[in-house]
Amino acid sequence: MWRAAEDLGFDHAWTYDHLVWGGLQESPWFGTIPTLTAAAMVTSTIRLGTFVTSPNYRHPVSFMRDLLALDDISGGRFICGIGAGGDIDNSILGEPPLTPRERFERLAEFTKLLDRLLTQDHVSHNGAHFSAVDARTRPGPVQQPRIPFVMAANGPRSLRLAVEYGAGWVTTGPDVESLDQWWAGLAELGTRLDAALATAGREPATVARYLSLDSSPQFALASVGTFEEMVGHAGQLGFTDVITHWPRPDGPYAGDVTVLEKVASQVIPQFQLPHPRG
Repeated sequence: MWRAAEDLGFDHAWTYDHLVWGGLQESPWFGTIPTLTAAAMVTSTIRLGTFVTSPNYRHPVSFMRDLLALDDISGGRFICGIGAGGDIDNSILGEPPLTPRERFERLAEFTKLLDRLLTQDHVSHNGAHFSAVDARTRPGPVQQPRIPFVMAANGPRSLRLAVEYGAGWVTTGPDVESLDQWWAGLAELGTRLDAALATAGREPATVARYLSLDSSPQFALASVGTFEEMVGHAGQLGFTDVITHWPRPDGPYAGDVTVLEKVASQVIPQFQLPHPRG
């Protein structure tokens, strides 16, 4: 499937990074890093990413080692999506639930420490959630100055974190009932991101904007026309990249793979434009 995604001409391909995903708790589930490593070994051009990694069961020091290996094996094609995460992975490990504020604070500490680990050697840190004592980080990533982060963010604090550390921003948009409400919410989020960029003095063109299309009330690959319309709308809102799900035979994102193939050949070439890469 990963090779097929590359052959179809997609720019990037992703997998969730969970112990189990809430939408498919009864389904088989493999480890993220081995899966992406296998994908890297059968592809050569497509970028590969986590959608998204969270601090729920990751420690920045051990995760850094996995990322260095994956970045090397892929020849510098890895993208690290990072977000606060929910509570399912946390609860599996017997951890108490966190408030939204606590989840953000843990995310901020995780991101800052991972950034240091991918750009420095001899890293020590003593924080509220993570510690490191003279962590060695050689040989460093293939991609310089480090592996790009694509930060999941909807709230004001997480948007500021995305502006500070992200080569890209990804959003699922608001949790609403109608498609019109979803697009309206995305427009508002884009405005908030623009404000955060202006406050930080960062040029908007330096941040790629990724949209999870299927977080809307409508599966983007329900038809070729649906996908084309949604991608066009996303482009009007300033998104540089969109993400959809490989159609499944049943359950979440049930659909027909032939729609995906037609989208790749007929629709995607219309929307491929140069945009920033981390």
